[in-house]
Amino acid sequence: MRILVAGGAGFIGSHFTEAAFPAWPSAKITVLDKLTYAGVRSNLDSLSRNRRFRFVKGSITNRPLVKKLLKETDLLVNFAAETHVDRSLLWAGAFLETDVMGTFNLLEVARELRTVRRIVLMSTDEVYGPVMHGEARESSRLDPSSPYSASKASGDLLALAYARSFGLPVVIPRACNIYGPRQFPEKFIPLFAINALLGRPLPLYGDGKQKREWMHVSDAVRGVIAVARRGKTGEIYNIGTADRRPNIEVARRIVRSAGAPESLIHPVKDRPGHDRRYAVTASKLRRAGWKPLVKFPDGLDSTVRWYRDHPEWWKPLLAREEKYFRLQYSGRRGR
Repeated sequence: MRILVAGGAGFIGSHFTEAAFPAWPSAKITVLDKLTYAGVRSNLDSLSRNRRFRFVKGSITNRPLVKKLLKETDLLVNFAAETHVDRSLLWAGAFLETDVMGTFNLLEVARELRTVRRIVLMSTDEVYGPVMHGEARESSRLDPSSPYSASKASGDLLALAYARSFGLPVVIPRACNIYGPRQFPEKFIPLFAINALLGRPLPLYGDGKQKREWMHVSDAVRGVIAVARRGKTGEIYNIGTADRRPNIEVARRIVRSAGAPESLIHPVKDRPGHDRRYAVTASKLRRAGWKPLVKFPDGLDSTVRWYRDHPEWWKPLLAREEKYFRLQYSGRRGR
């Protein structure tokens, strides 16, 4: 087995890559990553001496490079994407380039070569848009609210079209909000955890009553592995926990876990198009044998501890992205 993990130096991709070695004990695994701001090469340090591991720096939009790598690939798992909603509101073009054209490039090269036996394209529950009542199923209509979710929905539709038109062996896992160690500090839980540890304000959007469904990265990775192994070609598989909590509750849990005062929670002006509620049913994947194992309170506490114990990981990233954080939050004083 030869596995190519695109975006494998990022948050979910690096956790998947680590888990792939015991999941496929004889596989040779290559990570392709552009190492953008959110791609951290040290995320893969635990694999540096593994003879079955190889790292290649590059983009999924690079046709010659992708063609070279896919010629020797049995399983392609794509995590390469621009993923942060707030950034998509500032710089939508980067999301179209990677999430749409990058996906197209992978699909088109795979169609040309016909060497890849399984293509797993990681997606998100945000493509369903706000789910005010009940749960989104894999057959629910797509209603994206942000340039990020629209770019992911576009990639999904393109992939499904390639499965139907050209018989490409595509499967799509759509996950709820994922958290855990090594998540880039721009995302809600790591940003709030780090700010609480530093005694800085936690910028809570709007009234904080937006509900999100939370899943630890280890459960998400097991779900992707299950889809890669047992998913049916041309099918979508939601990965979710049914553990849905308002953002204000999560913020309060974070400050308690960090030993910080709740007074650090600072409501700020809401972002445009902020969806009020996400909810998916993962019954389809559960029937395939997967279920979440990490309870949210335990996972959140262990995640806050990880950020407390690894300032050498996140401090350089914060310093490097200081300009972005000033741009994003400087004009959001008060609701």
